[in-house]
Amino acid sequence: MHEIPLCIDLSIRRACGFFSLGIATVMIALSFDMALALRSGAAMTGFLCFALLVLAWRSTRRDVRRTEFWCIFAARNPEIVARADAARLQAAARRIWQQRLMWHAERIGLAALVLWAGAGIAALLRAYAAG
Repeated sequence: MHEIPLCIDLSIRRACGFFSLGIATVMIALSFDMALALRSGAAMTGFLCFALLVLAWRSTRRDVRRTEFWCIFAARNPEIVARADAARLQAAARRIWQQRLMWHAERIGLAALVLWAGAGIAALLRAYAAG
């Protein structure tokens, strides 16, 4: 059962990585104005955090067999899927899925707060330099 959290983390981190690539691209495009780039990154990172929280909230009712996690888990562990009790395995996966989504949402929320603080500092520095 120690494979379940690994596969869930792989699935969540892959999605977050693609979303982070999009955030970084927008921030680089707006790098001519550091405060704007940081505010945009903070807002999008906050949206990612919110999306993870919604997914965690909905995870107790979701069929895990229709997720990317299940594809990864079934491919890496066909013998566990074949001999395990399906209902018990899905219940355990749902519980772990929710815990791992919350863990990732906490870290991403912290990153959003850091970006907001950086945006505030950049705005203060710009105001100080202009005045």
